[in-house]
Amino acid sequence: AAAPAPAKAAAPAAAAAPVVNTGRIVATPLAKKLAKAKGVDLTRVAGSGKNGRIEAVDIEKVQSAPAGAPAAAAAAPAAPQPRTDGKIVATPEAKKLAQEHKVDLATVAGSGNFGRIVAKDVLVKAGKWVEEKAPAPAAAAGAAAGTAKKAPAAVPEGAVPMNGLQKAVVKNMNASLTVPVFRVTYEVKTTALDKLYQEVKPKGVTVSALLAKAVAIVLESHPIINSRFENDTVVYNKDINIANAVALPDGGLITPVLKNPQATDIYSVSRNWKDLVKRTLEKKLSPDEYNSGTFTITNLGMFGADSFDAILPPGTGSILAVAASQPRVVLQANGLVGVEKVMKLNMTCDHRHIYGAQGAQFLKDLKALLENDIEALLK
Repeated sequence: AAAPAPAKAAAPAAAAAPVVNTGRIVATPLAKKLAKAKGVDLTRVAGSGKNGRIEAVDIEKVQSAPAGAPAAAAAAPAAPQPRTDGKIVATPEAKKLAQEHKVDLATVAGSGNFGRIVAKDVLVKAGKWVEEKAPAPAAAAGAAAGTAKKAPAAVPEGAVPMNGLQKAVVKNMNASLTVPVFRVTYEVKTTALDKLYQEVKPKGVTVSALLAKAVAIVLESHPIINSRFENDTVVYNKDINIANAVALPDGGLITPVLKNPQATDIYSVSRNWKDLVKRTLEKKLSPDEYNSGTFTITNLGMFGADSFDAILPPGTGSILAVAASQPRVVLQANGLVGVEKVMKLNMTCDHRHIYGAQGAQFLKDLKALLENDIEALLK
């Protein structure tokens, strides 16, 4: 009998199109309608309209790409192009970096929406942009093996005097006991946040930066949460400065401050945060960089904590405790029961001037942003 014909090898799966829109997505109403109907992700569509606007024809091109062909071929990301109107539009961080590195913005092609020049464009032009590389598998395996077994920690003998920073923490914690507080907790599905983080993590963006910007955006609509009580008055802060708690190896706690992250692109926020952490561990922060916070975030999620309460720092009205994101059985948007990752956000507020309804509304809006409007963090 004739030998059976060899089975044909399965065709390779189509490659996912790369993300080409990392800022506010600009598309015509018809393009948005078509994308929704056809299940097209607009973040992966390169616009052919003026200043990168996505047109209906761009959606049709994605749908008409040949089967098995890489999706990127249907919507290849365009190289940065200068604005067609001749104007120079750049973010504040880009202008600052241009002055620092002596880069003429007129010679820089912006990669942001509408040809806006962002920080990365200036750093690329100056030859200072370095793409972060993932650690080699062998190195990662070695690191994992090295942490498999830890040596017992050395135990000091007798009473050990506290250092200056530890004494400051004691003073602040004692002062917090005189403030009447309340706590309110919300559970947040992290599907959208996790997806965004995986997309921007290779560009150096941290979870701390994403959370700080999210909180700051929502605080713009809730000035009472960003205020403080002082001598029978409510002091409203013009700036939104997010303090993030950092534990020091030799004891103590300090809160480096990200100033007005809601007005800064997420990549600059992340660079600022990494610089603050580096100088925190080197003990090189100026007082204004750790005592000017108007709202505090403390994150124990990285340690796997599924819930905890935070103590309100003196001189502020609120502190947000961020727990770990854990798989949970939830009711999904499609009405079906499924498993999604959920994290608890627990906020402590000064009850002298902030009331329960105000705290709950703030967390409700923060939940809505993190679950349904995560793209706001890229604007």
